[in-house]
Amino acid sequence: MFSGKTEELIRRVRRAQIARQRTEIFKPAIDTRYSEDEVVSHDESALRSTAVASASQIILLAADCDVVGVDEAQFFGDDLVGVVRQLAESGKRVIVAGLDQDYLGEPFEPMPQIMAIAEYVTKLHAICVVCGNPANHSQRLVAGEGRVLLGAKEAYEPRCRDCFDLALSRGDVHAESADTTTEEAASEKAPAPASETSPVPSGND
Repeated sequence: MFSGKTEELIRRVRRAQIARQRTEIFKPAIDTRYSEDEVVSHDESALRSTAVASASQIILLAADCDVVGVDEAQFFGDDLVGVVRQLAESGKRVIVAGLDQDYLGEPFEPMPQIMAIAEYVTKLHAICVVCGNPANHSQRLVAGEGRVLLGAKEAYEPRCRDCFDLALSRGDVHAESADTTTEEAASEKAPAPASETSPVPSGND
């Protein structure tokens, strides 16, 4: 968290809109932290989005799109992998943003699978609030045993590997890791701009 992954997703989709491409961003319906009909980054950048209850809904709703964005991909589950592959194979450019590790630092499906089939992967990092080094983990500040715990600054802080590991060794309240944005496929119809470094895994958004 706090790496700017949603901000980067918004930036790339806006560039596609400037290029007059048809775009849509999808987000999980359970994520209502900032808005029900927009994706919103921690720096308050926002763009209209469509909330869906399952990844399978994206296929139908994205039928007329050139560029498809997916935010908080880790909340969709493994079904998203097949959806992303189908969209890419149909010639659409797909940009996916999400956490690639859970609060214990373990791979957070479906991001590892999506990263494996993506043409481009970018890791983003926040700044560790303890030591100031690049942070690829988010320290969970509140108690909770579930893998999914919605929250922002009140629930997480960016931490580097050393500070994250130290907190875990002390038995401090849990941690969560790297944010990821991946981009899969650019069709001949809607190529990525040459100046753009295509998709993104991670850091902390």
